[in-house]
Amino acid sequence: MAMWVLGGCLGLRGRLGACRLLWRGFQNRGPPGREDGDRLQSSSKTPKNPKIYTKTGDKGFSSTFTGERRPKDDQVFEALGTTDELSSAIGFAVELITEKGHTFAEELQKIQCTLQDIGSALATPHSSAREAHLKHTAFEASPILELEQWIDKYASQLPPLTAFILPSGGKSSSVLHFCRAVCRRAERCVVPLVQIGETDANVAKFLNRLSDYLFTIARYAAMKEGNQEKIYKKRDPSHPT
Repeated sequence: MAMWVLGGCLGLRGRLGACRLLWRGFQNRGPPGREDGDRLQSSSKTPKNPKIYTKTGDKGFSSTFTGERRPKDDQVFEALGTTDELSSAIGFAVELITEKGHTFAEELQKIQCTLQDIGSALATPHSSAREAHLKHTAFEASPILELEQWIDKYASQLPPLTAFILPSGGKSSSVLHFCRAVCRRAERCVVPLVQIGETDANVAKFLNRLSDYLFTIARYAAMKEGNQEKIYKKRDPSHPT
């Protein structure tokens, strides 16, 4: 992983080349040419697709959107990678959910695009960002409010919780619970970055609300498919198995 593009729904590799071009624009280096392992050359001819591999991370370092080189195990890249993992898990969930005809599949695809925006925000550490960087990667509060509206819409149709439930309720529900668990981990990766001022607090708020949304639609999917959710039962020590 080298750099992250600003928003959009490009794949991880597609983000890399696009973000390099954007960063060079900020650095006022003119047309993109060979740099740090790149093989892209400016030309008046029909542009060619860049190679998938860039070799720029072979020594264990990657670049943020600001152009800063950091070790691949840096907190920023840990948060980026986990957010990308979350989007991948949601993508798998969408495939299962679409087969069942659930209408919230479109919401999940919109969330994947929002996670791309979050990736852009995370890849722009405030400690090395200039005003131009922050302007292009700012993460607003509107997606958080939208999640809350969706949560309220589905929660109003669900029976009240009277006990702890286990991840269950059929394939659609179970995969959404898995997405929720990955989302919680992404939030845990982002919170330290918020606390040290490297990223916007709205990023952590969105992930916090997203886990609530995923929990809610997991229950909603189980209900719509007529599947029973499994209830947590405390083990009785007097009856060992």
